[in-house]
Amino acid sequence: MKYTHLGRSGLKVSRVCLGTMNFGPHTQEADAHRIMDEAREAGLNFFDTANAYGGEDHRGWTEEIIGRWFAKGGGRRNDTVLATKVYGWMSHKPNDSHLSALNIRRALDASLKRLQTDHIELYQFHHVDRGTPWDEIWQAVDVAVQQGKIIYSGSSNFAGWHIAAAQEAAARRPVTGLVSEQSIYSLMQRSVEREVIPAAQHYGLGLLPWSPLHGGLLGGVLKKEHDGVRRLGGRAAQALEAFADDIAAFESFAAQRGQEPGDIALAWLLHQPAVTAPIIGPRTSDQLAAGLRALEVSLDADALAQLDQIFPGPKTAPEDYAW
Repeated sequence: MKYTHLGRSGLKVSRVCLGTMNFGPHTQEADAHRIMDEAREAGLNFFDTANAYGGEDHRGWTEEIIGRWFAKGGGRRNDTVLATKVYGWMSHKPNDSHLSALNIRRALDASLKRLQTDHIELYQFHHVDRGTPWDEIWQAVDVAVQQGKIIYSGSSNFAGWHIAAAQEAAARRPVTGLVSEQSIYSLMQRSVEREVIPAAQHYGLGLLPWSPLHGGLLGGVLKKEHDGVRRLGGRAAQALEAFADDIAAFESFAAQRGQEPGDIALAWLLHQPAVTAPIIGPRTSDQLAAGLRALEVSLDADALAQLDQIFPGPKTAPEDYAW
């Protein structure tokens, strides 16, 4: 396993992060525990979850599953850099969502209880809260850090200017501020290259891409459809139709190299200088093994240039839309 620092922090994490959103709704607890054991055995030490994961009727379910895995002992908790998130609604009560100091305090204690731990390494804001000032957010984080309940803070789904606002408010206190940003990022979705990545690099945040295979469209979907392995519907089918030529060119590129499309898509992210660790969300052990294969894929300058031709990314702002 390869490791790197999480942004400008001294914390070292694996170059691949285990996403757990499927645990509970789509992956039974016993299978989830096996996947986490296999990830740990492979040296993957970075697990990502959220307080709201578990589905509409069982918010917190995923954290509970992870907590019962920690409770098995054997060094599981000590070996894990644990990341969870706060923002999403946990009930229909008015103060059970977003980033007020009250909700941060309550949600953090509830997450700690479900996760059966006394601290969280990376506590992430799942979404920007336009109704709560940053001074209030950082005050709540200050208290949690002083209590030993969290160590680092991160953001998720922030725009570049949200990152700047957060970091400038943190600097005024002064506190560490954000060390990471979790964004949708893949060969097919590169909009973060305009402003989010420049902001993250300027402030020393590590980037944690979610949906690195763009909902499976970069995982060899055309071949799987041809072989009858997978059938897409809804928005995924519409996206496949819209990008069919690009995806076909990508799968052809992978076939010429004798590699799986999904491995190349993950490896491309690992070759991006701002990226700390793509988040893979396996439902099965086989999908975990597939995600780990990308660590061994090397892409030279020519290969990266060919991928840029298939899926061109934007220029950095403002050059993307101005002279």
